[in-house]
Amino acid sequence: MAFDPEGLRPILARVKATPASPHPDEWMAAACPHASVEQRFQLRAMLAETPEPAFERDSSRIPALQKLLAKLKLAALLVPRSDEHQGEYIVARAERLRWLTGFSGSAGFAVVLRKAAALFVDGRYTLQAPAETDAAVIECRHFRKPPAIEWLPAKLRKGDRVGYDPRITALSEAERWRAALAKVGAELVALDANPIDQIWIDQPGDPFASVHSQPLAFAGEASEDKRKRLGAEIAARGAAATVLNQLDSIAWILNVRGGDTPSTPLVQSFLVLAADGHATWFVDRQKLTAGLVQQLGNTVTIRPIEAFAEGLADLAGKTVSIEPDTATAWIEARLAAAGATVVRGADPTVLPKARKNAAELAGTRKAHARDGAAMVRFLTWFDAEALGLSELQVMAKLEEIRGEDPMYRGSSFTTIAGCGPNGAIVHYRASEQTARPVETGTFFLLDSGGQYADGTTDITRTIPVGRVPRELKRHFTLVLKGHIAVATARFPKGTGGVAIDAFARRNLWAHGLDFDHGTGHGVGSYLGVHEGPARLSPLSQVPLEPGMILSNEPGYYKTGSHGIRIENLLVVREASFEGFLDFEAITFCPIDRRAIEVGLLDPAERAWIDAYHARVLKVLAKQLDGAALAWLKRMTKPL
Repeated sequence: MAFDPEGLRPILARVKATPASPHPDEWMAAACPHASVEQRFQLRAMLAETPEPAFERDSSRIPALQKLLAKLKLAALLVPRSDEHQGEYIVARAERLRWLTGFSGSAGFAVVLRKAAALFVDGRYTLQAPAETDAAVIECRHFRKPPAIEWLPAKLRKGDRVGYDPRITALSEAERWRAALAKVGAELVALDANPIDQIWIDQPGDPFASVHSQPLAFAGEASEDKRKRLGAEIAARGAAATVLNQLDSIAWILNVRGGDTPSTPLVQSFLVLAADGHATWFVDRQKLTAGLVQQLGNTVTIRPIEAFAEGLADLAGKTVSIEPDTATAWIEARLAAAGATVVRGADPTVLPKARKNAAELAGTRKAHARDGAAMVRFLTWFDAEALGLSELQVMAKLEEIRGEDPMYRGSSFTTIAGCGPNGAIVHYRASEQTARPVETGTFFLLDSGGQYADGTTDITRTIPVGRVPRELKRHFTLVLKGHIAVATARFPKGTGGVAIDAFARRNLWAHGLDFDHGTGHGVGSYLGVHEGPARLSPLSQVPLEPGMILSNEPGYYKTGSHGIRIENLLVVREASFEGFLDFEAITFCPIDRRAIEVGLLDPAERAWIDAYHARVLKVLAKQLDGAALAWLKRMTKPL
């Protein structure tokens, strides 16, 4: 096929709306695999001239939307931070909440009325949200005080119409809102088009990143075997098929990875999995790299993503299972309109995906060993050279060091790097406007992670810069005691994360302190850094099972002063006592001994620290030399 650079311009615009990759030419493997060196150079130049999606705050947008609501005869519009796939990370085109309000956090929900607007955020964002939004057009509220679903009905009158986009709203969420509004005589209205899209003139297009297979050596189970196994589960529910819209579920069951979403190697697509294991994958075929279709085999039918509505109509007369917490209201409505019988059941991939197999665990352990060595190289550099540099420069150095690993595929989330009071903002995001220099006498909180071809990492270390006040060391040690309590927990099978979460808080509670986030989340295998269904949280009753990977990250945050978090990843495993489980730490990096008030640790806690550091030294020493090895040996000496 002749090289046609002008014909590639629409794809270039989509590439510009795609998250940055450590391998910026990777998209060419799908779009123009036979391009010469000169042609690739030409495409790079054309891409550089293509404008980036713009998200600068503009306080005129909410008033413009409010005028449109009046024309549409809507009293209010629900604005979630979500897309058609109901994942944590969304494509640029779906960043409606950010474009409208200026808020860039990973979780939020807005309600826009004709003469008022409110943004609801959790405890991670109580400082960030007001800083990023304009109080003249929108107020920021804690998502529980009261919840949006209680706040809005109190402002409505009988007969009011509240609009929502069914394509980006989970079925169960739409039903909760419908019931809450009905109590005050208001109506929830499914909109054919999202009003925000009507005023977002330069809304980005869909992303374009190449799609490749995840090798069996890392996946541990062939896609066809996964699909047959889960197909039998679908049949046992009395269903002929299930519809999957969550991108990590699709990537896992097909053993494919992409780059359409930030920090997570996912592919924009939908999947219908039949009870016999056959799958119909609705995806942009242009993005598939050479050989992938053949690898998937003849039990996977590939159709354009635009044909998804037709694919749902093809299920007419069949019984179809959907997960109401992730399938959108639009999917359910299309199935019902087609005459399918809809039954509700869990996404069948969620538990098998969370229970990592032997190959996945082996890969993630190797990834963590390499990531730990990268962290030690970084921390050695930090101690020697970071003083006076900005948070952004620190982040760039960490990315540079991780990027030296040929298996590195990018960060697993946006690095949180906060010095002093910025560290007290739980999910702080450094910018040119907010970045502080590294300064002495305080803590530098660094929460980061990497995506590697064989695993996903997530680690937080709190670094003392110079000598820090005794209060900071006391707070650090109380957090450390909670971290150790979780790491050493042994618990009966069937225990949910809610029980373990309290272990992390007990020592803080004893001093009248706490933290406003969960203790831990699930982590995928070169997939999402935040993976369900299990969590260590006051809200999670999901039983922990062997093979699950969870974070252990208690913290403490003193507004205006400092933040502390200590995070390792843990694998749930069978304990030495029958019927019990415990944890294996798979993160290998010293916990900074200079921040520990040793007198607050009991003998068992000191022994845990020493044993952990001995293991870190054993795993990492062979990968390091020179100053980094000397730093590692100093930091892992027994307390």
